[in-house]
Amino acid sequence: MALEQSALGRGAARVGLARDFLARWAILGVLALLYAVAAVLSPDAFLDPAYLGNVLRQAAPVGIAAIGTTLVMILGGVDLSIGAIISFSAVFCAVLMGGEAANVGAAVGTTLLVAALFGAINGLLNALSPGSSFILTLGSALALYGVTQLYSGGTARGIVSPGFRDFFNQRIGDVLPVLALAMLGIAAAMETLLRTTRFGRQVYLIGSNREAARISGLPVAGVTFACYVISGLFAGLGGIAVLARSGVSSTFTGRGFEFDALAAIVLGGTLFSGGRGSVVGTIAGTLVLFVAFNLVNILGFNYNLQLVLKGVIIILASAAYAWLGRQR
Repeated sequence: MALEQSALGRGAARVGLARDFLARWAILGVLALLYAVAAVLSPDAFLDPAYLGNVLRQAAPVGIAAIGTTLVMILGGVDLSIGAIISFSAVFCAVLMGGEAANVGAAVGTTLLVAALFGAINGLLNALSPGSSFILTLGSALALYGVTQLYSGGTARGIVSPGFRDFFNQRIGDVLPVLALAMLGIAAAMETLLRTTRFGRQVYLIGSNREAARISGLPVAGVTFACYVISGLFAGLGGIAVLARSGVSSTFTGRGFEFDALAAIVLGGTLFSGGRGSVVGTIAGTLVLFVAFNLVNILGFNYNLQLVLKGVIIILASAAYAWLGRQR
């Protein structure tokens, strides 16, 4: 009898591990399957390394911004202000550049500092207020869109410095744009931070059970503040990436990016309830979205189908991960 119970226990443990593995890394299988389908339906595009480089370049602004927001969601929060920060950062950086190559360093540095400041405001609101992070960051987003309009006068401002866009769009080996390489490098660094540092472990522990973490003496308010600062900083990087990709600033450059980022994060296995997620999953989720969007365009479907596709992806991914969580 004891042997049977032990065998059943080992079997249940193996099933639990399998479900846990599936919940964490299923997105990589989804990405591989989607790419295989895209290659069959449009081999001229998706089997061309240069085209894949274009997809990665397109995904870079959303992917970079989503990396920072991943930390907030692992913590159990949400940041709806990243689209507004992206818009402001793109305009602000272009204005500071003023078309002069000598201004690039100062413009990028100052823009990132301001973006981190916006993140710090969100961090203070969420660390000290009992309000919902959804509502708090939604309010921040609306206010910042207004600030962007006031700052820009409602029109595109600023001139991108010569060579700035050319540098980030040049290709390594005629395939991988520097902008895409930057996204992958940033993702690797942040994944390492989450997995190997004390701060990363604290983010997961607080996201798993905030009250227990507080009772245990973890710096809940400090970690919350830091995650929102990082989210703001990475949204600023996303705005600079948009500027590098297109070379043009707009007051509504980042509008809707927050939903693209949330879709990618959820698709990558990060739970709205917190305590689970990875930057690797987020980047894979971003690539799934952009491969799907490019395939829709190549097949000649209406742009609005992308919106439908985005909503369906969020719903299905959330439902799937919630089901896997209950089965563990």
